[in-house]
Amino acid sequence: QVQLVESGGGLVQAGGSLRLSCAASGRSFNIYTMGWFRQAPGKEREFVAAISWTGGNTYYTDSVKGRFTISRDNAKNTMYLQMNSLKPEDTAVYYCAAARKVFTIATTDENFGSWGQGTQVTVSS
Repeated sequence: QVQLVESGGGLVQAGGSLRLSCAASGRSFNIYTMGWFRQAPGKEREFVAAISWTGGNTYYTDSVKGRFTISRDNAKNTMYLQMNSLKPEDTAVYYCAAARKVFTIATTDENFGSWGQGTQVTVSS
């Protein structure tokens, strides 16, 4: 099992930026697709972005395309989510996750097996 710890959340005004980090320990980091999910109050958890084990392929939900950028540094066992042009509807708890299977692309939550504790992002209007 890989352990994941998110950081970087906070309160920001609409139009502002935040960068989330996800530090991984335990299993080999560089053989798993990693992803970001979010859950707003009263809503189901939703996929935000994912990145393949090499970082060569990235995937985004439509609502964040052009505003969010996912990246990873395998030498540091860390994944990032750069969030620009934030909107109030981006307010949620953000979770990082590692895929269940090695060398496999994943973009739905049932295909992720390790989760962080979450970090709150609040965007004020």
